[in-house]
Amino acid sequence: MLSFFKSARKSLTGMAAIVATMALAACQPVAVGGGPSIATSAPVPVALLVPSGSGSPGDDVLARSLENAAKLAIADLGNVRIDLRVYSTGGKPAGAQAAAIKAADAGAKIILGPIFAQNANAAGVALAARGINVLAFSNNTDIAGGNVFVLGPTFQNTADRLARFAVGQGKRNIMVVNDRTPAGEIGRVAIERGVANAGGSVVARVGYEFSQNGIVKAAPEIAAQVRSSGAQAVFMTADTAGALPMLTQMLRDNRIDPSVAQFIGLTRWDIPTATLALPGVQGGWFAMPDPALYQQFQARYQAAYGEAPHPISGLAYDGIAAIGALVKRGNAGALTAQALTQGSGFVGVNGIFRLRGDGTNERGLAVAQIRNNQVVIIDAAPRSFGGAGF
Repeated sequence: MLSFFKSARKSLTGMAAIVATMALAACQPVAVGGGPSIATSAPVPVALLVPSGSGSPGDDVLARSLENAAKLAIADLGNVRIDLRVYSTGGKPAGAQAAAIKAADAGAKIILGPIFAQNANAAGVALAARGINVLAFSNNTDIAGGNVFVLGPTFQNTADRLARFAVGQGKRNIMVVNDRTPAGEIGRVAIERGVANAGGSVVARVGYEFSQNGIVKAAPEIAAQVRSSGAQAVFMTADTAGALPMLTQMLRDNRIDPSVAQFIGLTRWDIPTATLALPGVQGGWFAMPDPALYQQFQARYQAAYGEAPHPISGLAYDGIAAIGALVKRGNAGALTAQALTQGSGFVGVNGIFRLRGDGTNERGLAVAQIRNNQVVIIDAAPRSFGGAGF
């Protein structure tokens, strides 16, 4: 599960086929900017920026998993040749900046990574004048734009998907409940925008202090507003590592559950899997990538490397899949922003996705429900951008 990485605004002057790594049915791309040309007859230099060297064992594990996933994707590209070059950032913006410059000096035509928002921002700023695009693993849209694209699942994309589904199920009156944290406030805005885009109505809002005492105090108010507002759903920003377990249980203790108002989560409720056994989350809805595709990736990764992939590592596979699909066409402008933002999108281990001109992304997500301590898909992930959910 991706957390909302620390915000950093930028100032720019300017398998055997686990999945099909070819681009989906062609659409007219949108011209939004530039990028370096590639030699179509030679391997394409791609730089992968990973957080190893930070001193944190967790960063080293993540770095290894990202590199392994990228190599697995390259193996699936067939005749497309990618010259993958891996650079360590040390998990710091200065390290990311230095690594990006070193990669560009060595001939890299595109940057894959880094993961943390400030690091990705630093890499993007360093390469903006050269027109080299950065496909960051962050989900923080504050850094998106210019030559930086975020590959991580964004709050807005998830909110849009779930709001459309909820309204389609007749749950038009929605209450928003959020942590009073930077991520919680950004999530709240995303939910409100998603509900409006879907034709629903936000009938109530409650924010709570991000603490045990704050949740205890807020639960009766949330319950009262559900009843007085006629809310048909409660859309929460809470995550499994934070307020979600306690919040959902407290609402049930105050006689609010999905039979009264549907619980909807902006974050993944299935990670860690122990969350699925919590009484408070039973019946709740959340969004997730296409599980069939990701399970195939997990199995192939395990077989290849003898360990499970890090949950974020699929983004490295997706990035290589997109690059490979574009390079395969034999176009010298394959890695320009115009090509990267083609409307038809790409397929990766997390399902379909496409990059937008503003540097954000759209991903095809499934809607899941927790039933009897298990995840049940109640609306499948679309397989094209003309499919359900869009």
